[in-house]
Amino acid sequence: MKAIIATTIFGIIMMFTGIWVSNKKTLATLAVLLFAILTGVSIWDLVTTPANAPQLLFSNMLRMEHYSLWFNTLMTAVTFLYALLMGKEIQKVGAHVAEYFALIFFILCGAYILSSYNNMLMLFIGIEILSIPQYILAGSDKRNLKSSEASLKYFLMGAFSTGILLMGITLLYGAARTFNIMEMVSVLHSDSLDPLALAGILFIMIALSFKVSAAPMHMWTPDVYDGSPTPFTAFMATVVKAVAFFAFLRLFQVSFNSLSSHWTIVLAVITAATLLVGNVTAVFQQSVKRMLAYSSIAQAGFMLFAVLAVNMWAWQGIIIYAVAYSVATIGIFSVLVKLKDYTYDGFNGLAQKEPLLAFVTTIFLFSLAGIPLTGGFMAKYYVLLAVVQQGQLMWLVIFALLMAAISVYYYFRVIIAMYFKPGNPELNNPVTPGDKLMLIITCIIVILLGIFPQLLINNI
Repeated sequence: MKAIIATTIFGIIMMFTGIWVSNKKTLATLAVLLFAILTGVSIWDLVTTPANAPQLLFSNMLRMEHYSLWFNTLMTAVTFLYALLMGKEIQKVGAHVAEYFALIFFILCGAYILSSYNNMLMLFIGIEILSIPQYILAGSDKRNLKSSEASLKYFLMGAFSTGILLMGITLLYGAARTFNIMEMVSVLHSDSLDPLALAGILFIMIALSFKVSAAPMHMWTPDVYDGSPTPFTAFMATVVKAVAFFAFLRLFQVSFNSLSSHWTIVLAVITAATLLVGNVTAVFQQSVKRMLAYSSIAQAGFMLFAVLAVNMWAWQGIIIYAVAYSVATIGIFSVLVKLKDYTYDGFNGLAQKEPLLAFVTTIFLFSLAGIPLTGGFMAKYYVLLAVVQQGQLMWLVIFALLMAAISVYYYFRVIIAMYFKPGNPELNNPVTPGDKLMLIITCIIVILLGIFPQLLINNI
């Protein structure tokens, strides 16, 4: 609860500070300081909430549990890392630096609500608080028509998916006579399922698939990610997506667990389509940024395994995947923004010119590909193991492994360009010792998660 209040206050502080302070560096430094404080507030929320005594707030509309608070703490820490890596690049997007950071704080407020909602209305409110600032951030580069196009597409598709979500909530309420997700468990039964409830579940599944860019509801993702300013693309593709998946998992594990026989096959088909579209289409991309957009779709396919598996492994898997994927993706985007050319050719010869950049990029790509001893490998292991432990959908697990093998091709194209092709890549700005230090820290985190995943799941 304290973290929700803190994000709102910090967002307002950044808005008003932007009126009186014009120095971009000062504003960015203040934002980083507030993110550090927010991380401390999240930890305080975590340690002061008993593990076996969840707090019910706002007439039981929010349920603050140890698990959800741990997720909040991790996502806040990842956002703090993002601010440290991308702070200078955010300053270059436009004149309204304070407002950009304020919107990120408001997005975190929506994230905290989505991790702890106990009511369908709070799910809707959380998604809107999470989404609306993103529409603004996507179009924040006023000098770039692609940014304006990205914002418009994102807004239209977001509004469309919101309508579908509201329709699903309405139908579900008509069947269950309650918005409380815990009470739905005792009302909705597999043996006497109301067709109205089944239709509502299907509508909600489609709407949340839009939010996490699962196929075939993924069409907005490549254009939005490619057109948005790169620092904000990094945030949309990581923390925001991880939070949306957590909300997806929470609803389907808590409320629709007993009805899994009715929706599992539909979600399995969506998962297979997401893996196929994301990986195969990424192979043909010539822009690394656009490749990463399709890569995020493919990664969404793996995260959907956590929703499919109705067991404890799924809860552990989504935590590891959210952190490992977010850290590696933010790392690769923090390297990408330092280059002028986002094509594969723009990486030619990077190992000779900037050996450290090439090395950390290799580690980040290894993690995204799921190579052992990186966080990405353990993330894929846990979400796939969750489905294996359930004893169903083995065909989907085998298919996912084949798709993971395809992903190695387009990730390794970047590594080959850096180490085996001659070139002289142009940098936007010199890489400072501070930049190198933060990239090394990010790289170490990726490796530590691959060796000691228990660091994340021992607190669950």
